[in-house]
Amino acid sequence: MFSGFLFLSALSFCIFSPDRLCVTRAQRSPMAAMATGVNISFQENHVVVNNGIVQITFSNPEGHITGIQYKGIDNLLEIMNDEPNRGYWDVVWSPPGSAGTKGTLERLAGTSCEVIVQTEDQVELSFSRTWDSSHQGKLVPLKIDKRYILLRGSSGFYTYAIYEHLEEWPSFNLDNTRIAFKLRKDKFHYMAMSDDRQRYMPLPDDRLPGRGEELAYPEAVLLVDPVEPEFKGQVDDKYQYACELKDLRVHGWICTDLAVGFWQITPSNEFRVGGPIKPELNSHVGPTTLAVFASTHYGGSDLVIKFSEGESWKKVFGPIFIYLNTVLDEEDPLTLWDDAKTQMSIEVDRWPYDFPASSDFQYAEQRGVVSGRLLVQDRFFSSDDCISANGAYIGLAPPGEAGSWQRESKKYQFWTEADEEGYFSIPNIITGEYNLYGWVPGFIGDYINSTIINITSGVNIDLGDLIYEPPRDGPTLWEIGFPDRSAAEFYIPDPDPIYANDFLINDPNRFRQYGLWDRYSDLYPDEDLVYTIGESDYTNDFFFAHVLRKTSNATYDKTTWTIKFNLIVNESQTYILRLALASAHQSDLQVRINDINKDPIFSTGKIGGDNAIARHGIHGVYWLFNIKIPGIYFYTCGENFIYLTQANNQSRFQGVMYDYIRLEALPTSIVNKI
Repeated sequence: MFSGFLFLSALSFCIFSPDRLCVTRAQRSPMAAMATGVNISFQENHVVVNNGIVQITFSNPEGHITGIQYKGIDNLLEIMNDEPNRGYWDVVWSPPGSAGTKGTLERLAGTSCEVIVQTEDQVELSFSRTWDSSHQGKLVPLKIDKRYILLRGSSGFYTYAIYEHLEEWPSFNLDNTRIAFKLRKDKFHYMAMSDDRQRYMPLPDDRLPGRGEELAYPEAVLLVDPVEPEFKGQVDDKYQYACELKDLRVHGWICTDLAVGFWQITPSNEFRVGGPIKPELNSHVGPTTLAVFASTHYGGSDLVIKFSEGESWKKVFGPIFIYLNTVLDEEDPLTLWDDAKTQMSIEVDRWPYDFPASSDFQYAEQRGVVSGRLLVQDRFFSSDDCISANGAYIGLAPPGEAGSWQRESKKYQFWTEADEEGYFSIPNIITGEYNLYGWVPGFIGDYINSTIINITSGVNIDLGDLIYEPPRDGPTLWEIGFPDRSAAEFYIPDPDPIYANDFLINDPNRFRQYGLWDRYSDLYPDEDLVYTIGESDYTNDFFFAHVLRKTSNATYDKTTWTIKFNLIVNESQTYILRLALASAHQSDLQVRINDINKDPIFSTGKIGGDNAIARHGIHGVYWLFNIKIPGIYFYTCGENFIYLTQANNQSRFQGVMYDYIRLEALPTSIVNKI
């Protein structure tokens, strides 16, 4: 299940008191003895909340986090930054009809402060702002309510926000929204976001002109004269740390000198967009830590949230938990990562929280459960009637078409993973109407149960056995790859030594190296890739991304990949080519049979904008094309050729990543019915 990592540590455990407050290693330090009830004080332009472990200072009435005091450190946030540039919520928005995914970056500032809860056990603060016509074109047309919660005995704090758009307000596009924390660069030097991606990090100064050299886009910088010589020759790029949402539960930074950890924990992804395998940003050089709730990263303009005039909308983003921890003097500060993972598991188990005071956040008893079993029926794959959908991804999302959850961005989604027998259970579903969606590794296409599932408070719905019939009309003549919505199984080259980062050399992170798109031109300087069925091996002979070829004058040529295969053809028979794409960016993929100079028998047209190639991804938005090919297009016997041409060549990042390619032969009985 996507309930998070299940880590155990001899150094960390959780004790639940009747009010469900949690005690962890950080609270058992000598500082825990200072823990008191939660108190709040108002200063001239600030509000301060304190529980004896952590103290948080907010600007008033804006609600920006200006200071976090912990373990004797007066402020964990960057004191060299202006107060609004330390801890803040922001959005990127644009006028309706705007093209692309860029807009106005606005730091969300409240105009009023209200104490929602004030007891010895909990303080909840609200910093809110309501849009009116005087803000036309100046502020995002939303009502914003930012909330912050500090609990007794908690080594950290919670934050969430309620966004609302009223019917009478103007239309607009919402491209991104998040909360960001800028930590002190003189203290936080070690970053961790997974077991296999954690390291000492360069300084933000290393990215400045003179010390860093900007590469193909501003986010990627070659460190030519860093402050610490050990980073010389490395590429710093925040996209190298992107992570799929299902795995993005905890990330952050460690101050090794004072043994302090700063962690962002997301116990649920129900409020995020794009589904469980959408990659997203988290922590990167700054030192910066983000909680991104909606973005166009690895999705493109399809994930822009578009509001029309007359549309009512409200959504709760969060809560997330900012967790602070420390170690005893004799302990290794890097073990703070293990403790953070344990705390993450604790937060996941507590979801949905029972302490947020907003009526817009639903507690466990207000939510519902859906369970069932998914089976796969593919008579050409197994002689049995059905097989279990082992490892299937199953989710509830707003009603739509098969696969529409990938581009749905306004409401909530709830995902889980089926067990070996195909059984699944999705708990804590917010009330509303949904369809059930899914896909199964090993099979192409999207499952949908189009029956509307109405979730009411306390409901427990057992859907029983469900059958997924993946796209299939005939036996497999040949196939390339494995259908799992990723290009990871294909050939991933070594990076150009000029840009190699040692911490990404080995699997599973090889594809995150900078500049792999240009390695195709190095490997195929004059002629394009040719893949021979029965001889070639897709793990070694099929490049992971169908990109353009860089020329000597720094332009990019179209590329055509060739699939060679022997086939005895019945000209009266029909064949189907299944093209499953793991990613597409401004690509026009054309298919030709046996004559490269003829018009294509199929063209995708210009599709995609997930930019996964540039962002060191291995997938973006999934596409599936099912192309019928009359037998007369093939030679009746002997060698045949399928040509795949990437026809758009205006920029270096245009291209596709294949997930899986299959050629089927339709039985004559089926052909006669077409």
